[in-house]
Amino acid sequence: MSARPFLLAVPVVILGWLTLAPTTVEPVSWQPPEAPSQKSGVFKSNDDLRNIQRIGDLDIRGPEALLLDDEGFLITGLADGRIIRTSLDGNSLKVIANTGGRPLGLARHPDGHLIIADAIRGLISVSDDGEIKVLSTKAGDRAFKFVDDVAIDKAGRYAYFSDASSRWGYGEDGTAIMEHAGDGRLLRYDFANGETTVLLDGLEFANGVALGPNEDYVLVNETGAYRISRVYLSGDKAGQHDVFIDNLPGLPDNLSFNGTDRFWVALYTPRNPLLDAFSDYPYVRKMLVRAMQVLPAPIAHRAMIIGLDSDGKVVANLQNSSSDSYAPITTVREYDGWLYLGSLKQKSLARWSLVGLPSADKTPAASQ
Repeated sequence: MSARPFLLAVPVVILGWLTLAPTTVEPVSWQPPEAPSQKSGVFKSNDDLRNIQRIGDLDIRGPEALLLDDEGFLITGLADGRIIRTSLDGNSLKVIANTGGRPLGLARHPDGHLIIADAIRGLISVSDDGEIKVLSTKAGDRAFKFVDDVAIDKAGRYAYFSDASSRWGYGEDGTAIMEHAGDGRLLRYDFANGETTVLLDGLEFANGVALGPNEDYVLVNETGAYRISRVYLSGDKAGQHDVFIDNLPGLPDNLSFNGTDRFWVALYTPRNPLLDAFSDYPYVRKMLVRAMQVLPAPIAHRAMIIGLDSDGKVVANLQNSSSDSYAPITTVREYDGWLYLGSLKQKSLARWSLVGLPSADKTPAASQ
């Protein structure tokens, strides 16, 4: 029997599967702004993120969020649900707790408890002795599906946190972003009465969260829209929201504030021109979702961090595209002259000295 009919049938079967296989994904048409140049300008490609130091235990998987405690130990959440405390040299490791879910965001409450944004279990509290308490699993009549990051005000009254999607759970990030349904939320938990309220709805995969200077506003990354949104918490604009920075060159993941003058944004990967080109073609994106079930997602391996001032202007652009770069970077925090880095995919934490930060004339601020 000739192999020719069989070979001719293969592409027909594949095309049929891509177009007809059952799926609950319903992509929404949208039109992203043209991606900013990485050949010149404020987001110009570079390899400034060299000389990364891998730190902490070097055999941990997916150290996403991180904190540096007063004794110089790193606290992070892992893919297996553990929250650990490790020395910088990795010679000491203590398991604080295991959430039984996926801890993605960490914040320290003034009373000493760790507050965890757990993708699977919701907003939870962990005491010094490892006792876990679930604080919130829904807002209104909508349960959380993908709790992502958390920040706490200095008074310890509120936790600001994100629910990336109310349709898609942890591990379905790509599907949620491809669908672009705007079902992410920015939320606030009140420690005084246990109530959870929605501050901002309709977000495109709500991700990193950070409070701004004097806690006048809170920022939330919208990974699927390549932007950062802002909600005002005080002053004449209290309750209003706007876009803090738009049209980023990559997918913003976690977000942090250094307490004085700078926000640090971890970009998971550069934008994909093919995905942007199909943004207005929902049917094609549905085919791509089916293809992603058997093919790897089109994620470029590049370490990317940007620094923003309190006006949303770019003041730092740090990248590294080498094969051994620490990527994807999903968390970045500034402590004592270092940027500490975490990653959903790497097997260690890392840090980079701010002594190596390019001068202002090399990385100019620019209007967005």
